[in-house]
Amino acid sequence: MNNKYIFETRMEVRDYECDIEGIVNNANYLHYTEHTRHLFLKECGLSFAEMHEKGVDAVVARMNLQYKTPLRCDDEFISRLWLEKEGIRYVFHHDIFRASDEKLCFKAAVELVCLINGRLGNSEDYDKAFSKWIEK
Repeated sequence: MNNKYIFETRMEVRDYECDIEGIVNNANYLHYTEHTRHLFLKECGLSFAEMHEKGVDAVVARMNLQYKTPLRCDDEFISRLWLEKEGIRYVFHHDIFRASDEKLCFKAAVELVCLINGRLGNSEDYDKAFSKWIEK
């Protein structure tokens, strides 16, 4: 396992997330990664709603997705992430593994930027919350 991982959560595939082939529809992996990021932010003491009230919105700017091994109905999986900062972008690296055998199912690099009162900028709140994982 990658020693860069800083957060993980377990989830289970629900039947309505699968397509006619019996595998998870590709768009659902984005939901899994977003839920993982939200749980991570919560653990860091950040709330999207509270940050929005302060005029700070973290938005997805770019995604690089790699589908490796399909998940199927009732599969339990582990969603892990690690984080980098490149300029004003926060890059969340997501890896999703099937829990039964740790087989890599999905990889993503999701780049977020912050809009501060509608303008692209650097967020001191996010930098502070992520300070132990991002290099200055």
